[in-house]
Amino acid sequence: MRQFTIITLVPVALLGCAAWFGGIWIIAALLYLTGFARLLDRVVLAERAESEFPAGTALSVTLAISHFALLALSVLALAGEWMGLLEKLGLFVAAGMFFGQVSNANAHELIHRSSRLLHRLGMWVYISLLFGHHTSAHVLIHHRYVATRNDPNTSRRGESFYRFALRAWLGSFREGYAAEAARLAKINRPTWRNPYVVYVSGAVGFIVIALLISPLTLLAYVLLAGHAQMQLLMSDYVQHYGLMRPIKENGKPAPIGPQHSWNSPHWFTSAMMLNATRHSDHHAHPTRHYPALRLPEAAPMLPKPLPIMGAIALCPPVWRKIMDPLVDKVSDA
Repeated sequence: MRQFTIITLVPVALLGCAAWFGGIWIIAALLYLTGFARLLDRVVLAERAESEFPAGTALSVTLAISHFALLALSVLALAGEWMGLLEKLGLFVAAGMFFGQVSNANAHELIHRSSRLLHRLGMWVYISLLFGHHTSAHVLIHHRYVATRNDPNTSRRGESFYRFALRAWLGSFREGYAAEAARLAKINRPTWRNPYVVYVSGAVGFIVIALLISPLTLLAYVLLAGHAQMQLLMSDYVQHYGLMRPIKENGKPAPIGPQHSWNSPHWFTSAMMLNATRHSDHHAHPTRHYPALRLPEAAPMLPKPLPIMGAIALCPPVWRKIMDPLVDKVSDA
């Protein structure tokens, strides 16, 4: 458990100092989330086995609370006048990576928890990133329809990230709302009980608070939230690219298996993302806590760490040259 605590809380401290002091701290945060992470992934080759510890919940709560403080500090720093343009650009990149990779992975962990309090804590992390609908769409749509064309967050072979991002954002919002509305109708509850009321009103509340501070604060907030959302969508794009379940004679898809998600065995970035990179095991056991997730033997592996593959996906021709042959190999297996 110690590795998760150290690896995820160090960037919290670095980003806090970066937003408050600027300068060298911004460089340190950027290097930690990029070059240092890549170096440790290459150097530490041993697979670290973890068992489930109660401390996993304490770390998730700590990260969620830290998220709100870092988001406020980062937005105020980006909208303030005490940093130069290059400092703001560096902070924007580093903070967006943290919110979209570490905070996203932690919120993802929390919305799968059976505790209502923990679930709502994860929900509010997503709402603060103007992405609250992911709470419903991920659980009700993605996990049910993953690796089929009915899942907006399953990327298709040959589909660029840019096309996927628009389709996934709109599709998950729409399908998540429909699923929640159907669930309410089934148990005969009024429409206003739909959690989308909270998602939208919560997002509006954050936007109003930012606007009351200044229009520039609002701009910084919306841009930073958008950056984090793209990081989140990139994870979905990479982890499911081209892997589709065959349709059986009865018209239903084959059961979800380890071959329907891309995984990453790289130690440092996996710990930084709370084992979200062990995606096949997560889909097989959605309520399993992150320290207990495993890498199934039959699970397909990404050739490089997930954040690196996300950067490659920004260049579709290079991405397809690397991934399409791997998709074909998995599909033919």
